[in-house]
Amino acid sequence: MASGAHKLTLVEKIISYVVLTAFSLFAIYPILVVFSISLRPGDRLLSRSLAIIPANATFQSYVDLFVQQPFLRWMFNSLVVSISVTIFAVSLAATAGYAFSRFKFKGRDTSMVALITTQMFPVTMLLLPLFIIMIGLGFYDSYWGLIIAYSATALPFTVWQMKGYYDTIPYSLEEAATIDGASQFKTFYKIILPLALPALAITSLFSFMTAWSEYLVAAVLIQDKDFFTLPLGLKMFSSNMEVAWGLYAAGAIVVSIPVVILFLSLSRWLISGLTLGSVKA
Repeated sequence: MASGAHKLTLVEKIISYVVLTAFSLFAIYPILVVFSISLRPGDRLLSRSLAIIPANATFQSYVDLFVQQPFLRWMFNSLVVSISVTIFAVSLAATAGYAFSRFKFKGRDTSMVALITTQMFPVTMLLLPLFIIMIGLGFYDSYWGLIIAYSATALPFTVWQMKGYYDTIPYSLEEAATIDGASQFKTFYKIILPLALPALAITSLFSFMTAWSEYLVAAVLIQDKDFFTLPLGLKMFSSNMEVAWGLYAAGAIVVSIPVVILFLSLSRWLISGLTLGSVKA
């Protein structure tokens, strides 16, 4: 009987590994295909070969991307906007989430419902209001226009995320700090924020990705090519008649690298940040 139970457990493990491997390959294969296209000479999209490294593979598309195209300028613009949005969104979400979690004030519940309600509407509904507001503020065709728009888009989710995490932190810790003479700000800065690092990591990653990969809002608010972000720049590789598939694929691979680096850097906090709220009373 024990032998049968052991055999069943082994079978279950094998099935689990097979399923996980299959899903991993399913997720990784499109990335490998894009990488393969970036190595093909002559902007060839289709190939009869299944090899990841094609015959006559060349890195010319990557060379042209950095030498012949203003790719570094696009990347600089995206980094400026994305880092700024991350700083603004994390700062505002950390403080606003704490206020919603710890303080009772008139309109608190209504404000929380209003925040989450904004997530029900597609971003296309915001394009015209954003366009009018940014022109009125003088931020059209500028970094500030994108930073404000992306920060406003990211804040509803990030505020709710931080509020939910603060709710899992025992209030007794703040009471003890207050008894020891710590101010409200010092308690928040020295005790609560360090405990909230997993939630801050998720908020940072979400805010960065919101700005890094967004195209539609940028296409409406930015017309000056000097302020093009990476999504706008990569779109220039396609036209009505043809697509520079080599440059497009090479750009897609390079664009994904900062997000992967950020994800790996924050990975130690991401898992606990995603799961703590569901298991801690």
